[in-house]
Amino acid sequence: MNNFIFQNPTKIIFGKGTISSIKDEINKEKKILVTFGGGSVKSNGVYNQVVNALDQHNFVEFWGIEANPDISTLRRAIEFGKIEKCDYVLAVGGGSVIDGSKLIAAGIVYEGDAWDIVLKRDWTNQPALPLSSVLTLPATGSEMNSGAVISNRENREKFAFYSKHPVFSVLDPETTYTLPKHQIACGLADTFIHVMEQYLTTPHQSPLMDRWAEGILQTIVETAPVALNDQTNYNAMSSFMLSATMALNGFVSMGVTQDWATHMIGHELTALLGLTHGHTLTIVLPGTMWVLRDEKGDKILQYGKRVFGIKCEDGENKEATIKLIINKTEEFFKSLGLKIKLSENGGDVATIEEIARRFNERGVKFGENRSVNSETAKKILEWVL
Repeated sequence: MNNFIFQNPTKIIFGKGTISSIKDEINKEKKILVTFGGGSVKSNGVYNQVVNALDQHNFVEFWGIEANPDISTLRRAIEFGKIEKCDYVLAVGGGSVIDGSKLIAAGIVYEGDAWDIVLKRDWTNQPALPLSSVLTLPATGSEMNSGAVISNRENREKFAFYSKHPVFSVLDPETTYTLPKHQIACGLADTFIHVMEQYLTTPHQSPLMDRWAEGILQTIVETAPVALNDQTNYNAMSSFMLSATMALNGFVSMGVTQDWATHMIGHELTALLGLTHGHTLTIVLPGTMWVLRDEKGDKILQYGKRVFGIKCEDGENKEATIKLIINKTEEFFKSLGLKIKLSENGGDVATIEEIARRFNERGVKFGENRSVNSETAKKILEWVL
């Protein structure tokens, strides 16, 4: 096991009717900028719950943070927050709203252009307003981590940046009851692959983290059919919501190496093709597993055995078993209703060449062994074309 330091300061408030608790969590002297995506929170009752909880607070609203939050939208929110002299941000929505709000919280106290914060690549001691969230779409884990991913549609770019953890996050599974099935499917996929990025790396580093990761993976596989077909099943949506949070809050990565190559390639697919983030990951991961099978082989076999019950007995062809495990993984993604070939989602050879060009220009080396460069990324995408 590798050395590590773990600290996660976010308070989680979980369960039915918990949105009302925000009235006691935010100081009434704060001027709150409440951020939203589209209008779904008005139709599902979340908006009224938030407004009622804040009836003794001073707050203003900013609407319109889109999926894969765009810097142009966030610039408007930052300017609005500065004019209103806000000193607290409350994000109400899914990962995109929370991600965008993290940049808003940093941008309000920053003198320059907010895109510069994203590009600087060193966020040590980056100032930001305190931020909390009311989660309505489980997927990204942004409600309990410091990360965010911001898009620049004008430049067709999408990059991660890091800020402060949310002070608290409210997770009420009933907020998921009216989500479109595609969003649930992508959220399940995102959760699954967040875990894989931290699990499918170096073998034998931490038996405890392996079992924890496998537990989340098994929970998602078991929960997915219920979540997709019985959306008001409280226990299923609770398991989904908590799994998404636990998948990317630092717990399963303690003492182990991490990958994230699939995510970096997926971000480029979103930037170029406009695909939902979780969907892009289902396209890329099978290719990552196959192209990197030599270095990931032992962990792939462990994953197949413990999550899907696929065993590689002595004398059996290891590569054939790995292919079977990849096929099983693809079958799971297809069961979510997702098309998982690049060509089925608007991608082509030109898409692959552009991503390889970008990676080559940036000199990137992703993965736990820093082995995923532009050429490797090209091979991964060619395999899933």
